[in-house]
Amino acid sequence: MIAFTVNGTEQQVEVSPDTPLLWVLRERLGLAGSKFGCGEGLCGACTVHIDGVPQRSCITPVGDVQGKQVLTIEGIPENHPVKKAWLAQEVSQCGYCQPGQIMSAVALLARKPKPSDDDIDRAMSGNLCRCGTYGRIRRAIHVASGHVARKGGPKP
Repeated sequence: MIAFTVNGTEQQVEVSPDTPLLWVLRERLGLAGSKFGCGEGLCGACTVHIDGVPQRSCITPVGDVQGKQVLTIEGIPENHPVKKAWLAQEVSQCGYCQPGQIMSAVALLARKPKPSDDDIDRAMSGNLCRCGTYGRIRRAIHVASGHVARKGGPKP
């Protein structure tokens, strides 16, 4: 039995410890917000926070989260500044990568409340968007941070 906390709720699952966390979240716990993209930890669609650190759930064995705190997109409140900025900036097109993008953005702002464009680019570099909404993603992160961009930067 593997015990861990997801979005503030203690969970226990009886699965092999090498089962990817993504599949436990989606199939055992019904939390389908984290998406399967590449299965190799390269695209970021499956990003969750483990003890506050963004991690790729598709390559994280569930045994590694024993006793830890896991936060998924479902655990981010609807009124969170990042989610509000995402909507205001109309970031999503197809939307598939957006849960992972949002999870990475939330972690960035928790670590660095007023990020520069370079900070954002570095933090978000592991999240791929097939639709190419990177400019809107950067703008939304600046809006969520309350940052007034310098000339040439994002426009709210």
